[in-house]
Amino acid sequence: MQEKIKHINANGIEYPIVFNLNVMEIIQEEYGSLEKWGELTDGKEKEIDVKALKFGITEMINEGIDIENEGLEVKREFLSKKQVGRIITDVGVEKLAKDVQNTVIDSTKTDDEPKNE
Repeated sequence: MQEKIKHINANGIEYPIVFNLNVMEIIQEEYGSLEKWGELTDGKEKEIDVKALKFGITEMINEGIDIENEGLEVKREFLSKKQVGRIITDVGVEKLAKDVQNTVIDSTKTDDEPKNE
């Protein structure tokens, strides 16, 4: 597993997204397994479960903010689910779902690619 920080842009603001063990733990607690959450958010067999997608993206963005805050004197505030809902609306559900899926895939690779983009 690699801790990769990727960024999404919504309304001209960059938001970090991270999929790591902390995020995995929170998703497992909420949905029982990562597989179940993935089925709800991939949109392959049925429409994307927006609540599950919003939950996962909120955790990924807030984990990214937390990581980036470690080196900052002025800390960025965490986002609420409502704020993340607005980000999803701005970026688009399908595009953001694809970005999240790519982040999950890239973070769970075991090769020696650079960690941060």
